[in-house]
Amino acid sequence: MEVQPEMEPSSSISLISAVSYGIASMAMVFINKAVIMQYPHSMTVLTLQQLATSLLIHCGRRMGYTRARGIDLATAKKLLPVSIFYNANVAFALASLKGVNIPMYIAIKRLTPLAVLIAGYLFGKGKPTTQVALSVLLTAAGCVIAALGDFSFDLFGYGLALTSVFFQTMYLVLVEKSGAEDGLSSIEIMFYNSFLSLPFLSFLIIVTGEFPNSLSLLLAKCSYLPFLVILVLSLVMGIVLNFTMFLCTIVNSALTTTIVGVLKGVGSTTLGFVLLGGVEVHALNVSGLVVNTAGGVWYSYAKYRQKKAKPAKTLSDLEAHKK
Repeated sequence: MEVQPEMEPSSSISLISAVSYGIASMAMVFINKAVIMQYPHSMTVLTLQQLATSLLIHCGRRMGYTRARGIDLATAKKLLPVSIFYNANVAFALASLKGVNIPMYIAIKRLTPLAVLIAGYLFGKGKPTTQVALSVLLTAAGCVIAALGDFSFDLFGYGLALTSVFFQTMYLVLVEKSGAEDGLSSIEIMFYNSFLSLPFLSFLIIVTGEFPNSLSLLLAKCSYLPFLVILVLSLVMGIVLNFTMFLCTIVNSALTTTIVGVLKGVGSTTLGFVLLGGVEVHALNVSGLVVNTAGGVWYSYAKYRQKKAKPAKTLSDLEAHKK
């Protein structure tokens, strides 16, 4: 197969990939909320999203719309940890929501950039610049400030959420490493991740008791057109979200992806206050959001300056599509 030369992506491509991931991630929060309100079996929805992703990429490859490579056993073994960490992150995140309220869950997940920064250093990525390190610390400080307003405390729930942060950190660092070292495109990593996730998710929905009741309820719900439209939109956005996440991680870095996730969380929370209402706003919440946002903006500026200062290399993941 023809292999494209590795090149350093331009600033505009880096920005587009990050903004696209942020928009897709924010939209997915509200779409998933709309689905789960009518259909509570979240793991079944995730399984359907991964199945739809696998089938779409496979058909696209067969029809010649993408140059993504097919399943290779050696590559599958390399990417198996990515899939395991990805699904473990999802499983622990969903479990933690039973004991941790949503604002605190978002605050805990915003510690991911700090975890990625530390993991990148431990994995030999090198010491970050002073501005990058300080901006990430400021983002984490915003999480702590927001957390001070939470007077309900569930140690087990907090433990599950922090474990989810660890798994999310590991799979993002591995995705960045796979794209850089193995020359895999975002579509190829997404294909492997969705394909390898299916056995794990199938086992999970059986063990948790979702299946077969979830399937019979799904078939009954699909006769209602509004739900069917929302479900299809959820499947499509699941594909878009994974693609933009992996693309942002490869074109930029795992740390940039988590910072975008933090800013997305700020946007989602703000929209939730405005659109959903019924949420009591505390001074600590607002202060935490402001500090979070300031850290994210500072990080974006620091990375922009860093990228502009780099000499041009080669063009990277632009992508497995035929022109």
